[in-house]
Amino acid sequence: MLYALIHTIHIFSVVIYGGFLFVDILFLSKMKQTLDGDEVKIAREAIMMHVRKVVPYALMIAVASGIYLFTQVFGKIGPHGMSTFQEALSIKAFLGLWLGLRGTNQKLFGINPWLFKSHLFPFTLVVIIIFLSQAIYL
Repeated sequence: MLYALIHTIHIFSVVIYGGFLFVDILFLSKMKQTLDGDEVKIAREAIMMHVRKVVPYALMIAVASGIYLFTQVFGKIGPHGMSTFQEALSIKAFLGLWLGLRGTNQKLFGINPWLFKSHLFPFTLVVIIIFLSQAIYL
């Protein structure tokens, strides 16, 4: 029961974080095509002031719940090394932890990333994690 609850929380938090990245990359970045520079800044800030209250915490919840889920499903490493499932899960965990570290540094410590300042790279990592999530059980 606890696993199902945390898994549901994990999915919702990932949808919130990934959904924001999806909207930002595919729609908000296009505001420049119809609005002038000052209007874009005003509109983007009007949206981002609400996003900053929810999305970073959704990412932190996704990472924390992901760590719990990882400990529940990873299993023991066999005598011949990790299984394909364990390797894919490890890649997912690494990418998720990287996103979590980046987001936590920004939100809690005010440390902005030196590289990959746009949301395109995190969005790409989320897409890779989603594909791994689907392919992991094949």
